[in-house]
Amino acid sequence: MKENTGTYNVINTLDLKSDTAVKWCAGCGAHAILSTVRNAISETNINKEDIVFVSGIGCSSRFPYYINTYGFHGLHGRAAAIASGIKMSNPGLSVWVVTGDGDSMAIGGNHFIHVIRRNIDLSILLFNNQIYALTKGQYSPTTPKGSITKTSPDGTIENPFKPGELVMGAQGTFFARVIDTDPRMMKEVFIEADKHKGTAVVEILQNCVIFNDDVHRKITGKDVRLDNQIYLKHGEPMIFGKNRDKGLIMKNNHFEVVILGQDGITEKDVLVHNAHDKESGIHYNLVRMSLPDLPVAMGIIRDVENNVYETLLFDKIRNAKAKSNIKNVDDLLKSGNVFNINGSQSS
Repeated sequence: MKENTGTYNVINTLDLKSDTAVKWCAGCGAHAILSTVRNAISETNINKEDIVFVSGIGCSSRFPYYINTYGFHGLHGRAAAIASGIKMSNPGLSVWVVTGDGDSMAIGGNHFIHVIRRNIDLSILLFNNQIYALTKGQYSPTTPKGSITKTSPDGTIENPFKPGELVMGAQGTFFARVIDTDPRMMKEVFIEADKHKGTAVVEILQNCVIFNDDVHRKITGKDVRLDNQIYLKHGEPMIFGKNRDKGLIMKNNHFEVVILGQDGITEKDVLVHNAHDKESGIHYNLVRMSLPDLPVAMGIIRDVENNVYETLLFDKIRNAKAKSNIKNVDDLLKSGNVFNINGSQSS
């Protein structure tokens, strides 16, 4: 859990409901995310008064209004910077950033990578609907190449970001991916993200029913999801499929899908997921997996320990105080060359 200096009270999920009317579109995946976040927080044993949600601009960024905790609705792309300041000024708070693929990957891209690089102890929920929805359907940095949108009527010509790649490149210590149609998966991951000491990034594949409906259907559709996604759990073999008969092996430094029982393949041949592996190479390959050749990796892909920024910062402050002869403002005012009231100079 995040560090907390207060006494713990069990939070009822109803206590986290805000009086503000939720203004997301009917059918938007954000409704399920909001409900699941409330359920997850109610199991963290953190005081409601010690929780802060910070957002930027976008549909996802309305989140702080809809949950009954402290919140800060910031500027476009600046949520990570604001959250960093909040955490530095009060490290006992549980700080969550709610952002979208446009808010975090475009104008907020610089803040996004550096909060991860610093490993500040906060949780980032990244709603990825692969579109700018609040501003009516422009393509975003995660929109698939070739997509027809309001600002790309002939198809996008840009290569999209994969948020997980950015997290790995920024030396991230925690990255997970979930879907908005699976509350159980979301809840499990949100709780683990809160437990993680450092920056925890959770990419949520979210559906926008108005401007990008069914964008994740090949991954989330009930008829294909068991074959097209793999839910990774630390210490368990990488097995998936409707009949749990498919697995992942490594061949020539690349993942390959195998069928259990064919060509002598058994469960022992399948890779076992190690989310705690300090080396990020296999985690990087996992976040890059995509259809049609490989399933899309879901769950906690990376969860490793490393130095937490605010811990190191406050250690330095304590060391500096211990070495300094100046302990307070009065010591400062009387240090160096000073003049007495009678006009004489002393040092």
